[in-house]
Amino acid sequence: MAFTASDVKNLRERTGCGMMDCKKALTESNGDFDKAVEYLREKGLAAATKKAGRVAAEGMVYSTVDKENKIGVVIEVNSETDFVAKNEQFRTFVADVAKVVADTNPATVEELLTKTMANGDTVEAGLQEKILVIGENLKIRRFVRYEGECVSYIHAGGTHGVLVKFETSEEIFAKPEFDAYGKDVAMQIAAVNPTYLSREEVAPEVLEKEKEILMQQAINEGKPANIAEKMVSGRISKFYKENCLLEQAFVKDDKQSISDYTNATAKALGGDIKVVAFTRFEKGEGIEKKEDDFAAEVASMTK
Repeated sequence: MAFTASDVKNLRERTGCGMMDCKKALTESNGDFDKAVEYLREKGLAAATKKAGRVAAEGMVYSTVDKENKIGVVIEVNSETDFVAKNEQFRTFVADVAKVVADTNPATVEELLTKTMANGDTVEAGLQEKILVIGENLKIRRFVRYEGECVSYIHAGGTHGVLVKFETSEEIFAKPEFDAYGKDVAMQIAAVNPTYLSREEVAPEVLEKEKEILMQQAINEGKPANIAEKMVSGRISKFYKENCLLEQAFVKDDKQSISDYTNATAKALGGDIKVVAFTRFEKGEGIEKKEDDFAAEVASMTK
C-alpha cells in the first residue's frame, strides 16, 4: 500500500514523532495508518493517542441544565467560519434548539429537525432562516440528553462543552457545594479528556491491544519476558489513571483522584455521590475542513 507526503504529515500531527520516523513507520506498515501508529508506540516513539480527529469545523458547542426538571443537554452546531460563533442570533438559536432537545427528547438529529420551537417554527425551518440571515451554511451536528442530576460546563465561549450525570439525593444536589464539585468534575473532563468513566468501561479488546503494545515496548527495551510482563502490569495501571475519569489525578489537587474527591465531597455533604456518565464535545472534532486555494476562493466570490 503506497503512502503520500500528506500521510506522513498526518502521522506527525497524530503522534508528534519526527518525519523520518513517520516515513519508516509507514514503510514498515505498508502504508496502513493505524499500524504505523502502533509501530511508533511499540518503538517507544509515540505516546498513547486518542482518535479525536482533526478539529477544523467552526460554530459552537453549548451545554445547559434544567435543574428543576433534572434534564441536561450538550449540543454542537457547526458553521463555515468562526465569526458566526460570536453572532448573537446564532448563539440564541443554538440555546433555543438545546431547549427543544430538553423538552422533546428526540432520538436523532433528523427527528430534532421536525420538532417545534417556541416561536411555532420547526427546528428545520428555524435553521434555514438562520442560514439565510447569517449567510453561511449551518448544521446541527450532534447532541446528548441526560435525565437526572446533571452539571454542565462550556469552555471559551463554545470550543468545548461537557455534560456530567450524577446520582445523589435531591438535598445534596441543591447545595452550592455540590455545584462547585460538579463544575470541577466537568472542567476536569474538558481539560484532560478522559476516554472512559471507569476501568470497567474499557472494552476487553482495547485492553488486550494495549497490553500487546506495552509488551512489545518492553521487549524492544531489551527486557526479558518475565520482567516485561511485570512492566506491562504497571503500565496498564498508568493507562487506567490517564484514560479513566475516576482514576485520573484531580487537576486542582493531584494528590487525590477524582474518585477520592467525589468520596470526600459526599462525606462532607452527608450523603452519597456517584458519577454515572459524561459527554465531552469539542467543536469540529473529527471534521476536516476543505482546504481550498485562497486565490481561487476570492476569484469565485467575485464572479
